[in-house]
Amino acid sequence: MTEPILSHEEIIRYSRQLILPEIGAEGQQRLKAARVLCVGAGGLGAPFSLYLAAAGIGRIGLVDFDRVDLSNIHRQVIYSTSDVGREKLDAARDRLTALNPEIEIVLHEERLASGNALTIVGAYDVIADGSDNFPTRYLVNDACVLSGKPDVYASVYRFEGQLTVFDTKAGGPCYRCLFPDPPAPGIVPTCAEAGILGVVPGILGCIQALETCKRILGIGNPLVGRLLLFDALSLRFREIALRRDPRCPICGDSPTIRELIDYEAFCGVGTDASPLPSAVGVPSITVEGLRERLVRGERVEIVDVREHYEFEIVHIPGSRLIPLGEIGSRMAEMDPAREYVVYCHHGIRSAQAVAFLMQAGFAKVHNLAGGIDAWAARCDPSMTRY
Repeated sequence: MTEPILSHEEIIRYSRQLILPEIGAEGQQRLKAARVLCVGAGGLGAPFSLYLAAAGIGRIGLVDFDRVDLSNIHRQVIYSTSDVGREKLDAARDRLTALNPEIEIVLHEERLASGNALTIVGAYDVIADGSDNFPTRYLVNDACVLSGKPDVYASVYRFEGQLTVFDTKAGGPCYRCLFPDPPAPGIVPTCAEAGILGVVPGILGCIQALETCKRILGIGNPLVGRLLLFDALSLRFREIALRRDPRCPICGDSPTIRELIDYEAFCGVGTDASPLPSAVGVPSITVEGLRERLVRGERVEIVDVREHYEFEIVHIPGSRLIPLGEIGSRMAEMDPAREYVVYCHHGIRSAQAVAFLMQAGFAKVHNLAGGIDAWAARCDPSMTRY
């Protein structure tokens, strides 16, 4: 394919890159000819797409189907407060186009799924996984392996992050080599449950952009076969060597996965918004069910297992705060003969608390499905949501 010629404006725009001998005009033309797909326009995708646009990647594809929420702004720096309520992809396109009108932004406003992933992935040269859930990560991996595309992967948690480049065409491992089996649903908290320092996905997203540019330019030593671990609190990077697993079901010597599968089922996740309670096998009650019981005047003890600062933001009236980490030491404050409904933000920590209490002999204990966020959304819209 003939590489596009740079215009006079582009030569000025990219002049500080062009003078690098490792890049030059030829390298800048490669960046202009490149097609990169970003799966997820959130904490990782925001800095990733901003720096790719600034670098002059000719076509950037974005996959997302969410709207901008005020709680996104502290880490998803591609959006501003005035974007709250807008479709993320519309806001992202406007920001990227304002940053660099010389490039093309392609929007895929849909959920990446088994039925469309190969078509979408096949139209790009490099894929960056900025997703925040396991079904999508396995889907992106498998689509990249089957399509022969590199997967620039990153994930973040609280003050930590990890990043690598999965490239089976280059002889490297894939995501399944590193994580053969997904964790049980609810074991790994989301950002909404565990929290995240906004600058952490910013750092990882920038490194994703760096690895993508290196790949397109053919320079440097890519992170293929190496997992980079980042600890923000100690400001340390560590590296772990990765090897291809010859028994891997998709990139191994005798692959058994030859087409995309049902990744929700593979990860044990249902299609509803709050699959956790049934997934972890603890008794649950819906927010509507709890509200009806309270209206009838039934005696139900409500326990909040979030942290103190979360309780101060918002809580269900009449609930008692016992943070999850204190359940064991404060269990004597609870009566096994009474009935309890336990809640947290979305139902993950409370499910763990319910399982612990059941093992301790509490027979009348239920997890509030969806947590206080579902209560605020469906029972008391006047409540603050965070």
